[in-house]
Amino acid sequence: MTKAELISSVAELSGLKKVEAEKAVSAFIASVTTALKSGDKLSLVGFGTFSTAKRAARKGQNPQTGKKIDIPAATVPKFKPGKTLKEAVNVVVAAKKKK
Repeated sequence: MTKAELISSVAELSGLKKVEAEKAVSAFIASVTTALKSGDKLSLVGFGTFSTAKRAARKGQNPQTGKKIDIPAATVPKFKPGKTLKEAVNVVVAAKKKK
């Protein structure tokens, strides 16, 4: 699903106009980004938790050239799905496998 498809879905499910749904989706993304940049966690009960993790510096290898490279330390975003989301996805996956 693309951002445009998400906006259309939000508009349809909420009864908002597409312009309003786009503002809502953009505001949600901006809010999550701001929270993560400031080091906060964002928990949506049943859906999941957005957080960050520190990734240590390490050595790597360019797969095309085989040349050794240094990969710098970084802070990366993480998402841990909640129980309700996991169960909803597993029901869909199980139903598709039965077909």
